[in-house]
Amino acid sequence: MTVVGIDAHKNWHTLVAVDDVGKRLAVLTVEARAAGHRQILSWLEQFESVQVAVEDCRHLTRRLEADLLNAGHRVVRVHTRLMAGMRRSGREPGKSDPIDAEAVARVALREDDLPTAELPGPMREVKLLSDHRRTLVARRTAMQSKVRWLLHELDPDLRVPSRALRRYQLLDELIDHLDGRPGAVAEIARDLLDDIRSLTRRINDIEKRLARLVAVSHPSLLEVPGMGVLGAAMIVGETAGARRFKSKDSFARFNGTAPIPVWSGNNVRVRLSRGGNRRINTALHMAAVTQIRIGAEGSVYYAKLIAAGKTRTEALRLLRRRISDRVFIAMRSDETRLDAGRAAAPECGPRDDNHALTALPAAA
Repeated sequence: MTVVGIDAHKNWHTLVAVDDVGKRLAVLTVEARAAGHRQILSWLEQFESVQVAVEDCRHLTRRLEADLLNAGHRVVRVHTRLMAGMRRSGREPGKSDPIDAEAVARVALREDDLPTAELPGPMREVKLLSDHRRTLVARRTAMQSKVRWLLHELDPDLRVPSRALRRYQLLDELIDHLDGRPGAVAEIARDLLDDIRSLTRRINDIEKRLARLVAVSHPSLLEVPGMGVLGAAMIVGETAGARRFKSKDSFARFNGTAPIPVWSGNNVRVRLSRGGNRRINTALHMAAVTQIRIGAEGSVYYAKLIAAGKTRTEALRLLRRRISDRVFIAMRSDETRLDAGRAAAPECGPRDDNHALTALPAAA
């Protein structure tokens, strides 16, 4: 087995091939362009059995990963935190692109169960839409804060209810209220209200689209009590496939709901994890709070913990971990169902792949 490590940059990719004991075999540096990707595929043909490892910088390597996957290569991702120790233990001192690429390859030799790259699918679409909606909401919130001060300056007696600057009716009434008022303040306020209305429409459209996508791909996840469309979309997009986790405990470590052991000798203790994916952690927290509020199954477990002497914070953390396990089981069930559906579906024609290397323009 030959392992090829890739150190990716915006303009250049450096590849280092090592054998099964970590000895460097070959080095290649190419431009991060379509012609460079074709050169990489030709260079890899000299090795009989190849595994490609890339540093986990998906904004730089996503297109390269797609081209490698389309060519039939197996691609694994190496997290950057695993490379520092490997560079320090290397025989060649310093830091360079070949040193980094060799470190990526040696980590791939050493570590088992590294995340495997896959071609973009519905889960990436969910993540992109969820992130875009979050950006639009942040932009709208800033505009809402600004327009409230302008409205107060124009009319101190005007009362705008809290969290109401997302209702079409109220926005239209405020725009009509400011119509005809002279001055730059009123003009800016009208412009902001128009922008808020437009952003609200776009945010609602994205939420409806996310609801359709998640309902089709992960219906079991939506059945988890307290789990809404936005929380489910956030979990689906950030997880990028529950299959890459070997157990619910691994998933809990990924999302930060698994405690960290800090014990020695006979004093067995753990402490709260401050790491993990905080967006998934936030979605799990909101599901836990919702279960307690509506009296769902989690509220019984929460009350039992409180009766046993746990504080409210401790009980909420334990409930969040319990929901994490439930979410993992639901996602695995949904992904198994999707895989079975793909396997049973007949081929309808040639594969339509936007990332196919053959679609790239030939080098001049």
